[in-house]
Amino acid sequence: MDLSNKYCNSLTKYLRLKTREVKVGNIGIGGNNPVRIQSMTTTDTMDTRATVEQSIRMIEAGCEIVRITAPSKKEAENLANIKAELRKRGYDTPLVADIHFTPNAAEIAATIVEKVRINPGNYADKKKFEEIEYTDESYQAELDRIRERFIPLIKICKEYGTALRIGTNHGSLSDRIMSRYGDSAIGMVESALEFLRICREQDYHEIVLSMKSSNTQVVVQAYRLLVNKMQEEGMNYPLHIGVTEAGEAEDGRIKSAVGIGTLLEDGLGGTIRVSLTEEPEFEIPVAQELVNRYNDREEHDAIEPIEKNPLTPFEYNRRLTNEVLNVGGKNVPIVMADFCLKEKITPASFFALGYSYSVPLDKWNISDGACDYVFVGDNIVDFEIPGTLGVIYNHKTWLNYKEKSFPFMAVNQFLEGIELSKKLNVLYVTLSELSEELIIKLKGHDTIVLMIDTYNTHGMAEQRKLFVELMNNDCKTPVIIGRAYEKLTETQLQLRAATDMGALLIDGLGDGVFIAAEQCGSDKSVNDTAFGILQATRTRISKTEYISCPSCGRTLFDLQETTAKIRAVTSHLKGLKIGIMGCIVNGPGEMADADYGYVGTGIGKITLYKEKEVVQRNIPEAEAVNSLIDLIKEHGDWVEPQ
Repeated sequence: MDLSNKYCNSLTKYLRLKTREVKVGNIGIGGNNPVRIQSMTTTDTMDTRATVEQSIRMIEAGCEIVRITAPSKKEAENLANIKAELRKRGYDTPLVADIHFTPNAAEIAATIVEKVRINPGNYADKKKFEEIEYTDESYQAELDRIRERFIPLIKICKEYGTALRIGTNHGSLSDRIMSRYGDSAIGMVESALEFLRICREQDYHEIVLSMKSSNTQVVVQAYRLLVNKMQEEGMNYPLHIGVTEAGEAEDGRIKSAVGIGTLLEDGLGGTIRVSLTEEPEFEIPVAQELVNRYNDREEHDAIEPIEKNPLTPFEYNRRLTNEVLNVGGKNVPIVMADFCLKEKITPASFFALGYSYSVPLDKWNISDGACDYVFVGDNIVDFEIPGTLGVIYNHKTWLNYKEKSFPFMAVNQFLEGIELSKKLNVLYVTLSELSEELIIKLKGHDTIVLMIDTYNTHGMAEQRKLFVELMNNDCKTPVIIGRAYEKLTETQLQLRAATDMGALLIDGLGDGVFIAAEQCGSDKSVNDTAFGILQATRTRISKTEYISCPSCGRTLFDLQETTAKIRAVTSHLKGLKIGIMGCIVNGPGEMADADYGYVGTGIGKITLYKEKEVVQRNIPEAEAVNSLIDLIKEHGDWVEPQ
């Protein structure tokens, strides 16, 4: 393997990346410890009772480390009361102080709690969105200033045995980093490394690192690059993994699984936090579900190593493929639904797939979440279907319905030379069936689309290996990523499919998705999951995206209620990204990734952004949603709901 692209032990064998152990109170992160699960309180830190009660709910749900915001010295000091009350009630769970902007608060907290989280983008900097031309000398002068401000905290942490998380946020990179590295994964990594190198100069190593963003592609690229850079410099600090501002409900779960799950698949991560716009105790079962899949993963069936890796792990590059109808080429990934086990297919069956039939108008209505193809096996569709929907039959049945459908076949059928459609043919294949003979024949046919599958418990890696074999043999046949699941809850399906398929899509692999889900919830929820995965990987946008932070003690309004209000009036604005932030810590920065931003800047006061520019300040909260709609209209992005 090319070591310049190395970020994990192996691309084909599951093995956790071994890091040094960092002790946070009585909890070890990294080393031989299991992946730890943590979350963050949403209460006012000055409300000791509420914070303690919520912490207990989190702990009893399975939270192993509790993080609490300390925006100023008074909150940092009150951590002592919170800790004392928790210990009095018999809870010895380690506490983490979350610090932004206020080094003094960090220094106080480090004498009280077991770990302090600082953000290198704003620990000693105030973001002004200014581009500054730095010479090497002026840049070094800035680093010297940071060193002087940061070393007192390091000395306190060493004295008190306090751990430190250097937590980079994509949305709050300093102007210094932005000016030199831009809004990039390498900028995020360098932001952390600047602080990490100071720690190492001081012989302080009780450090955990994180690279968070609301953009799952950036999350994965930054963590991978961080590991790569640490390996270059002989470092092995554990990682805290998460997707910030993931949102709520199924969107938040899918987005979290794409970012966190992709990294867990490659053995990265010492601790995780799932950030949902919900009560923090609801984050814990989601995190547990993500982590528990890897309890026995090392026993998976062997996969041949990848000797030549054509993938670009630190940036997004989509695999080049042929165009077969609307599959592959420059088309967005398609969604294929699975109806092969249906007892009978009627027009009403398609309602769950984003299609609705109007009897008075005698026409089909098609939503933005309508699947592109449906695999019906040997079932017969004997009525007029929407013109945009392709029907896939098993080959033998297709022979009787050639005009309005496409065939599905096995490798042996294809190699034997059975009759093919002149437009599109779906070929089912697993890695073990990908022979030299098959690849040669695929290159001679421009109507084939592969439907790949796996039975390996480390299925993502096996399917990745299949893609690599195609790429290394210059085979540009489009590929639909297929995965089968059974007897799962809707949430379990969302998390597993988002991990399995999202990890491939993040690397530019896949021209479509096919979820075969038996007893895993409704047809609608399965179809929504498929589109949700494409949305979360930013490979196909079919709905409004909400970049919504989890609430915390800094939040200046009811985040869940406000998100619901904004979603109710904007959910029809396909492709628009709206950031809903409880405070200014990540607000302005994450606005750069959103089209519009709604940020709490005072009690009952909201500031609106167009991208990263402030448009209206301190609007009364009661007027803010309408003002947001007016702002969207003003910039020509509003359409009336149907």
